[in-house]
Amino acid sequence: MSAERGTHLNVSAGIASVSVAAVLVALKLWALGVTGALSVAASLADSGLDLMVSLGGLAAMIYAARPPDEDHAFGHSSAEDLAALGQALFITVSGCVIGWAAVSRLLSPEPMKLADESAGMAVMTVSIVLTVALVLWQQRVAARTGSRVVKADSLHYLGDLLPNIGAIVSLFASARWGLTQIDSVVALGAAGMLIVGAASIGKGAWDALMDRRADPAITEGIARIARDWPGVRGFHDLKTRTAGSRVFVHLHIELDGSQTLYEAHETGAALRRAILDAYPQADVIIHKDVWHGDDAPAGKTG
Repeated sequence: MSAERGTHLNVSAGIASVSVAAVLVALKLWALGVTGALSVAASLADSGLDLMVSLGGLAAMIYAARPPDEDHAFGHSSAEDLAALGQALFITVSGCVIGWAAVSRLLSPEPMKLADESAGMAVMTVSIVLTVALVLWQQRVAARTGSRVVKADSLHYLGDLLPNIGAIVSLFASARWGLTQIDSVVALGAAGMLIVGAASIGKGAWDALMDRRADPAITEGIARIARDWPGVRGFHDLKTRTAGSRVFVHLHIELDGSQTLYEAHETGAALRRAILDAYPQADVIIHKDVWHGDDAPAGKTG
């Protein structure tokens, strides 16, 4: 598959994600107005986060195609992490507000009456159908392009199915048996999930902005490739950092000093291509050093 075709498929998945999220926000906003259900409010907040994440993912895929410029030699991917911090703050506040409202309703001596539960259940059912259709398309695109952004978005939408199902259960219990307290319990659980998810997003963004090293599995995978590469006698000072969806890699390899400059260049270029094949999101810089025999330092990573 050509790079252009892969980009088009990834963008199509991003557009589908944004479109579905926008429709779900509109539907759930209406459903919240007619039912007054906190479980619907929690699902609405989650869909609002989905819309922001999907917009960020779509912008990142389009923006990633731009080459680095004079002022941003390493690209612009850190903007993803700044956006993620803002999203984490928004969803944390939303989760706290929904949780506080749920506790207040549970402690209230007068149970809150819900209205028009059937309309709310219909909206949540449509949400589930649209979400499943979107996930199937995203998984198909990710399988063909290998896009980690699309894969992550797909996993996020899979996680949305539980709050949607919980909202249907709470609305049904209210309509059938008058158990309005279930709505508050479901909303409280959904609020907890939102806050935990926001903490995870915020931590990942903070780590990237602070130049934390990449996932140890990625670092070890790169070390394994370098260690076994033909012509490479050793390596040291393998350093990684993340920014948005990018992983920046700096690596020193040790080569036989008697070979020609052309041969040394070919070895380094082939190793770089192999690392990029294994980790397409990487930006790799390889420095070549002369191998000094058994006294050379062992491979180090960081």
